[in-house]
Amino acid sequence: MPVIKACLIAFGTYSKLPVPYFEWKEKDMEYSVCFFPFVGLFLGAAEWCWLCICNKLGIGNLAEAAFVIILNIFITGGIHIDGYMDTMDALHSYQPQDKKLQILKDAHIGAFSVIMFLVYILVYVGALSEINYNIAPLLACTFVFSRILSGFSVVTFKGAKKEGMLYTFSKSANKNIVCTTLVVEFLLVTTVMVYFYRTKAAVIVCGMLAVFLYYRYKSYKEFGGITGDLAGWFLCLCEMAGAVICAIL
Repeated sequence: MPVIKACLIAFGTYSKLPVPYFEWKEKDMEYSVCFFPFVGLFLGAAEWCWLCICNKLGIGNLAEAAFVIILNIFITGGIHIDGYMDTMDALHSYQPQDKKLQILKDAHIGAFSVIMFLVYILVYVGALSEINYNIAPLLACTFVFSRILSGFSVVTFKGAKKEGMLYTFSKSANKNIVCTTLVVEFLLVTTVMVYFYRTKAAVIVCGMLAVFLYYRYKSYKEFGGITGDLAGWFLCLCEMAGAVICAIL
């Protein structure tokens, strides 16, 4: 039962999929980070199905790419894009660390938030429109892989503040079990990707790991640690990088 509750909490927090309501207790959140990649698995499967439909019906590349992003927002509720936009506002403020953290909490949208969101969408749509149908399963795997890395950051990276949703998940997590589970998921997904796509998969894994290291460096340097918004920013960058690399390959 605790495992089922942990899974429901992961889907209830990081997706808009309907889940049964129950009162969340700290013990129920102990393993919830383990199931964050399962949200990516559902998302990747949905987007792969959409690409199959496009291939069968001959739907144009631009419409195909645009709906991939719409589907992403529909399933996740745009929670990660919200974090991306808040982070872009903070980073482009060029303020001291404490001021940047305040900007992350500000509900208002700044100019750089909108500008960088448009850049993100244009790059993402452009990359998706160039992806061949044959590499679509590899693209689907990137949604799982990015969430495995994000889960690692939640339980291993230093938090920038002692409040917020990310801090709650980090504090409640059974770090030994969560880390072990994420390592197993990492090895399993990487093995599947490399088995079917060889060098292409290895390039994507290395590229997404590079974004992960950049995420840690930038978060520590600019904010003194990570927050929920920064985790969303990372996820957007990581998935966009995966799409760009798929397009190049």
